[in-house]
Amino acid sequence: MNVFIVGGTGTLGRQIVRRALDEGHHVYCFVRSPAKATFLREWGATILQGNLCAADSILEALKYAKPSVVIDASATRPTDTLTIAAVDWQGKVNLIQAAQAADIEHLIFFSIMRAQDYPQVPLMQIKHCTEDFLRESGLNYTILRPCGFFQGLIGQYAIPILENQSIWVLGESTAIAYMDTQDVAKFAVRAIDRPATYGKTFDLAGTRAWTADEIIKLCEHLSGQQAKITRLPIGVLRAARQATQWFQWTWNISDRLAFTEVIASGQVFDAPMEDVYRTFDLDPKETLTLEDYLQDYFTRILRKLKELDYEKAKQKKSGRKKRSPFKSTP
Repeated sequence: MNVFIVGGTGTLGRQIVRRALDEGHHVYCFVRSPAKATFLREWGATILQGNLCAADSILEALKYAKPSVVIDASATRPTDTLTIAAVDWQGKVNLIQAAQAADIEHLIFFSIMRAQDYPQVPLMQIKHCTEDFLRESGLNYTILRPCGFFQGLIGQYAIPILENQSIWVLGESTAIAYMDTQDVAKFAVRAIDRPATYGKTFDLAGTRAWTADEIIKLCEHLSGQQAKITRLPIGVLRAARQATQWFQWTWNISDRLAFTEVIASGQVFDAPMEDVYRTFDLDPKETLTLEDYLQDYFTRILRKLKELDYEKAKQKKSGRKKRSPFKSTP
């Protein structure tokens, strides 16, 4: 089946591309920068250049690919110059309208769990509005709503502990049922040819919900190192958000600071998954746990650090200094 994927270079998108290819689908990746999508081409995907903010480029790419299914896994990145409103709202409206014009059979959209509960948070409000817009579009749709990915926890917790840097904990700790992006990708690809998912919204949750303090304790246990924790009152970030709202060039920062209201709310982001696994015909026993994910990460990193320490000790013992790679041989 021809599958058109938006956001294929992202953390989640690349896993969807990989799994769709592995299952024999013909994958077309719609990307802004083909240079950043070289690895997708090497995997076997066809790269189509375009921009969600340029509606004509979407329709042109869809007419070329002639896909049966569109999977939207795109999101604004922290380094993007475009605003959340430009990409996550207008860009998604453009995509949905292009899908209508191209008579796409099925559109799979990634939202966020409990988006409807946070109208004061721009990203959550936009996700909720996009869900409604898609429901009213007349397209066959499937909405998947994860609440967080394991991969994001590495930079947030694991690396600071290993580098003896502070971990920032905000407000009340929110319990979140994170998932591995590879497991999330299974649901997206399984939905491709599963009419039972049409017209439905599915919350996706991992094996259990974790608070920040629980994740920190787990990382300490697995790394054998103690974390340096800095607790920041949510009021400080609210003040920072108000300050950044005054300048257009800091609007993106302001919108991202607003999202801290979600992770510091003290609420629980979790959902029952029995019926979801049954609908997608997936085995919950195959879902990776956070314990296993972090165990694998720390095992690999600590082994690498041990090897580096051994090499340093070996060089010191031999009395040889490592030559700089930037110096030419005399």
